[in-house]
Amino acid sequence: MFAVVEIGGHQYRVKAGDQIQVEKLPLQAGASLEIDRVLMVGEGEQVRIGQPVIPEARVRATVLGHGKGEKIIVFKYRPGAKRYRRKQGHRQTYTVLRIDAIEAGVRASA
Repeated sequence: MFAVVEIGGHQYRVKAGDQIQVEKLPLQAGASLEIDRVLMVGEGEQVRIGQPVIPEARVRATVLGHGKGEKIIVFKYRPGAKRYRRKQGHRQTYTVLRIDAIEAGVRASA
């Protein structure tokens, strides 16, 4: 079973046991997290797509830790200007999540 979830404005395709890096979350390592922004759930040939989310679907995850990405260099240069050069570094922070379970929910019969 897999799911497409939205965390921090980004979409991730996950399945149970996956580890993903997401935008930094204000949670301690070891904390559990329930993601309710599930956009799609699928198993084999069966796929359920939300409009925009599936209301009864949940994804449970555990925070493994936090970290910083590779350093990138931001360099600004204007060829016409005299001596305009700006160099700045940046390291993006992230949180590592382990996906524990995907709960697709059951649709009520009408």
